[in-house]
Amino acid sequence: MEEHLAGRRRKLELMRKMQLPAYPNDFFPDHTAARLLAEHEGHEAAELEKIDTIYRVAGRIMALRSFGKAAFVKLQDRSGRIQAYLQKDRLGEEGFAVVKKLLEVGDIVGVAGRLMRTRTGELTLAADELRLLVKSLRPLPEKWHGLRDTEIRYRRRYLDLMVNSQVADIFRMRARLVSSLRRFFDSRDFIEVETPMMHSLAGGAAARPFVTHHNALDLDLYLRVAPELYLKRLLVGGLERVYELNRCFRNEGISTQHNPEFTMLEFYQAYATFGDFMKLSEELFAELARQLTGGTVIEYQGQRIDLSPPFARVELRQAVAEALGVDVARLEDVDFLRQQARRLEMETDSRAGPGKLQMELFECLVEPKLVQPTFVTSFPIEVSPLARRNDRQPELVDRFELYIAGRELANAFSELNDPDDQRSRFAAQMKAKARGDDEAMPYDEDYVQALEYGLPPAAGEGIGIDRLTMLFADAASIREVILFPLLRPGRQER
Repeated sequence: MEEHLAGRRRKLELMRKMQLPAYPNDFFPDHTAARLLAEHEGHEAAELEKIDTIYRVAGRIMALRSFGKAAFVKLQDRSGRIQAYLQKDRLGEEGFAVVKKLLEVGDIVGVAGRLMRTRTGELTLAADELRLLVKSLRPLPEKWHGLRDTEIRYRRRYLDLMVNSQVADIFRMRARLVSSLRRFFDSRDFIEVETPMMHSLAGGAAARPFVTHHNALDLDLYLRVAPELYLKRLLVGGLERVYELNRCFRNEGISTQHNPEFTMLEFYQAYATFGDFMKLSEELFAELARQLTGGTVIEYQGQRIDLSPPFARVELRQAVAEALGVDVARLEDVDFLRQQARRLEMETDSRAGPGKLQMELFECLVEPKLVQPTFVTSFPIEVSPLARRNDRQPELVDRFELYIAGRELANAFSELNDPDDQRSRFAAQMKAKARGDDEAMPYDEDYVQALEYGLPPAAGEGIGIDRLTMLFADAASIREVILFPLLRPGRQER
């Protein structure tokens, strides 16, 4: 490696001796590789000879073949790759000296010339001008084996994007997904808003927060675990349909499904119920599938998944009871639930009530089997401190979670707008925190006061953008769809 680095630096010094600017910024491309290939796809060699247009393309050299007085290079720009033909007769002595003495794979160049086809029929830019724009001082990953070490891929995403074209495709698709989400909600009269990322109280979700400190105010603040309470304050203020694409931070474990910093879509609508949002979610997922893949049937990790409505619906307690082979009534017996958890070698909180234990058993026994889109409903109030009670079964709430490919993709509920009920639930959360539950929500008196002014009947939903991207990109790990996932500090290579 040291020899390669030294050799490239010698070529940089040679550039200066040849009085060539080391890092010029005066070459401006007027075409991309993909545009040239698309515009001239059907043109034969004889037709191209009649075209006098000079095209200008810039990009990184990904391959170079030299043949004495000529060379072929593969240029890669943001759109793809195109071949360029570098010939001494066209470039002249000085121009071709750059090719012979300086050019290497990894360098960034600008090429201007006419189009031609090679004997093999490949569309090629025959260069009349060549500019070396950036001398790459480090060699790219080895040609045939590429960049396969996953930690290096994530840590040096710029290399990953450079040499693995399918990785760049994932992030282009992610950008289209986000644009599609915005169009979907904008067309339904929602407005996009921004709420604070630093909170004085870590509310809106049961999660451990990151803590920071504001020096001027001498105040501890929390990085947002969820924007929910701020968004519902906007409904109180009369903004009846809102959404936010937001970054959230949770001081929890890292896995193939979790990153401490992640992206959420949350949206809220006045005068709507969680049932309305089931229909809206079906429309949303089907629309995303059509826009991103051309249809509503996709493949994820070898499994065919049909995103066309309607989605299946199951009740949480009923699904757990069936998985255990017992009657639903047994699920109110805390001792029985703990016994089942021990049998399954699950770690559970000794302070957990029946609702939380039911949820943990569901996550162990049922969740991995929900491959096709499935709405899970009838959640215990114990695990839903911000959701509206069910009118017929007050121990449950009007909530659903959407599961696809064995993981949760969305969480929604009819909103709790009774300030007295919310105050009592916050108080219960504070008792849980006093007993050692680090994920219990804090008591937010200002939010309760907002409810006392009147939160209209409403529904809200959150969708994890990273997991959603995983689904459409057929990615097994969340790190594949986050440009710079969190990693432990690593040794820097020389």
